[in-house]
Amino acid sequence: MSGAAAGAALRVAGVTVALGGRDVLRGVDLRVDAGRFVGLVGPNGSGKSTLIRAAYRALRPRVGAVWIGGDDVWRIPARESARRSAVVAQHDTEAAGFTVAEVVAMGRTPHKGAFTADGPADREVCRLALRRVGLTGLAGRPVAALSGGERRRVAVARALAQQAPVLLLDEPTNHLDVRHQYDLLALVRSLGLTVLAALHDLDLAVQFCDEVYVLRDGTVAAAGPPARALDPAVVREVFGVDAHLVTHPVTGAPRLLLSAAGRQVERRTTVEPPGR
Repeated sequence: MSGAAAGAALRVAGVTVALGGRDVLRGVDLRVDAGRFVGLVGPNGSGKSTLIRAAYRALRPRVGAVWIGGDDVWRIPARESARRSAVVAQHDTEAAGFTVAEVVAMGRTPHKGAFTADGPADREVCRLALRRVGLTGLAGRPVAALSGGERRRVAVARALAQQAPVLLLDEPTNHLDVRHQYDLLALVRSLGLTVLAALHDLDLAVQFCDEVYVLRDGTVAAAGPPARALDPAVVREVFGVDAHLVTHPVTGAPRLLLSAAGRQVERRTTVEPPGR
């Protein structure tokens, strides 16, 4: 990793991205300081996935730039860009025909020549990545045979094997049960990387993120620490629901409770008759 990329910050500067002749992002500014976990939230169609794709060179901005480690990612070679940022995408169908170990080894591609075999150093990096996500015992298993939570951890292990300082996550908790949602985000948080994650669950964003950016119709509607960016007025205006920031009675951590806007949901209690 170059000195410029070490401990890299991510900066999105005035980015506009067009798809199908329509601007789906318009003048977006965003910054993730080195080692910070920043969440990207917003309704469906607000531009979250588009912004993640622009950050890892899958979509080129019509206007503006994405900077990692002090360089515009479109002004450096693709291989160097891949050394600076790794992505865990929503869908990873290309991995289905490979074993866990083979998929994780794909993360070494930016560090090797086109036809260079993995050396001892590459294999050690992959071994450590698998151990970090708790999948050492599944290295030889086909990815297609894994659960959804295990597949997500394989994708994170591949990103770790890439040894990039910036990690980009596009809806990483989709289709995961509650335990795996918590496990995955806690793992990512523990890595000490610069993280930008598109999340659909606002309560998870409050629990795990240092800062949150709220997107609406391709623009930034609010940004800041989770409690400020997701204050009740913002949540109601952007998402159409009522938000209540509370303190967890056991952990003391902030939690975000949601309810239908302007309506109180009736709770019914069934009373057992005497003698039963």
